[in-house]
This record gives sequence, structure tokens and C-alpha cells, in this order.
Amino acid sequence: MSTVQVTAEKSYLNRPKAIGIKVRKPSFNPKAIRRHFFANSPVMSHLLTALSSTFPIGEQFFVHSVRNVRDKITDEKLQAQIAAFIGQEAMHSKAHTEFNDAWRRDDYNLDSFQAWLARRDAFIKSVHPKLQLAVTAAFEHFTALLGGYILRHPEVLSTLDDDAVKLWVWHAIEEIEHRSVAFDVYQAIYKDDRTRRTVMRNVTTGFASLTFYSATRLFMQDWKKSLPKVPQNIFGIYMISKMLISLIPEYLSYYKADFHPDEIDYSKIVAYWKEKLADDYGMESFQEEVHPPLYS
Repeated sequence: MSTVQVTAEKSYLNRPKAIGIKVRKPSFNPKAIRRHFFANSPVMSHLLTALSSTFPIGEQFFVHSVRNVRDKITDEKLQAQIAAFIGQEAMHSKAHTEFNDAWRRDDYNLDSFQAWLARRDAFIKSVHPKLQLAVTAAFEHFTALLGGYILRHPEVLSTLDDDAVKLWVWHAIEEIEHRSVAFDVYQAIYKDDRTRRTVMRNVTTGFASLTFYSATRLFMQDWKKSLPKVPQNIFGIYMISKMLISLIPEYLSYYKADFHPDEIDYSKIVAYWKEKLADDYGMESFQEEVHPPLYS
């Protein structure tokens, strides 16, 4: 082993652990989740499944965009956060791959849409690393907003099966934990707020149209079971509208010159759900965290 390799290895071993970002293994049974798992509403369920279908490729791209520029980061604390961010995103990609695989049926096919996503992924990876990182920072703002909304509205979660709660709440907590990593990396290297805001505008229109398109495709594939559930669909549309309207102020905060993701305080609601996942849902990774073993 060369001197350079030994030095790099020792540096990695001596790196401080990330504070507030913990890599956890998911604990849920994707096959136990019903197709219309959100309040028996096809509209809302297909929307969340559409989002899930983007996560495996999306999470891998987020990791790629940060790794692109990781060698430019000299701050050890941020390097530790990057390592934890990569670990969490890898687990998210794995969990949603399992969720998506459980939904593959003759009448409910995600493959063609995911093939299209793969082509878009190849394209976006060809642009400048600065733009790739700005895209990731924008998407991380979205996922943190959605995660925060889910955690703050127990009426949303009360309609879900236990395994759906385990997946979506676990994911929401970790998105909130690492929401500032890509942003901090971008600011440390580029600190170009004009580009950051421009990219967010483009991501917003692209993300909205992509989600609407994919959710509509899933709804139409499932139309025989989806269309008859009129009251449930109306409820789903109501919930989506309510969520989008309530998130406008937090979304717009991204355009402020002095914006930082950590300015939105989720600490109390995250602590509440960590304890609930540990005690009420028996998730071991949260049990160890909420109730650490006592040593004499």
C-alpha cells in the first residue's frame, strides 16, 4: 500500500461522525402495502407511488452530483455529513426499489416510465457539475418540504397501513436530517445564488409536470379500480391541494438571498416520530436511537 493510500485511509478513519444524520436500515414489508394505501384514495396513492418510482434513479443521481465535487470540500464536518448523506440516500434507493418491484403487475407497469427516467438521468449527468449540484439542492428542498408536511399532519398518516407508515415516515425523517448537505456543498464551492434560484424554477416546473404525468399514467393503468372510488378521489384531490397551498411559503423561502434549509425547525416533530416508530412500530434502528442501552 502506498503512502498516499495509507494517509487517505487514516484520514477517513479519523473523520468525525456526522451530527444529526444517521444511516438506518429500513424495516417494512412492501408486499403488505395495498395499491390504494393512502386513505383508499387512488389519486393520492398513485401520486405517492409515482414519486416512489423516481426515487431509485433520483437518489443515485443526488449521490453522484455530490461525489462529483466532494474532493473540493476541505471542511471535515461537511465531509462527514456527505458520507452520512450518501449512506442514507443509498438506503432510500434500495427501499423504494423494493417498493416499486412489489407493484410490478400486468396492469400496473412502472418500467417504461423508469426507462424514460434513465435516459433523462444520462443527459443531466452530462451537464456541468455545478448545475447537477444545484439540481440536487433544489430537489432536496422539495423532499424536505414534503417530508415535513407528512410528519406535521398525523391525519395524513392515520390512513396508512403500518408498513406504509414505516416506509414513508422513515424516509421523511432522513430527508429532513440531510436536507442541508447538498446546499452546503453548493455554497461552499460555488455560492452562486442566481444560478441556484434559476435552477429551482426549472426544477419546479419539471418536477410538477413529471409527477403529474407519471401519476396520471398509473391512474389510467388502474382505471377499472380507480374511477369508481369517486369520494376517495375527491378527498385525495383535496389533500393534494391543501398540501400544495400550505407549502408555498416554505417553498418560496428558497429564493431568499440569505436562505438556509436549517432555518425551518423540524426538531420537535422529528423527535416525536422517532419515538413513535421505535415504540409503536417496533423499528429497531429507531429503538437503538431513542432508547440507547445503558452501560454500568
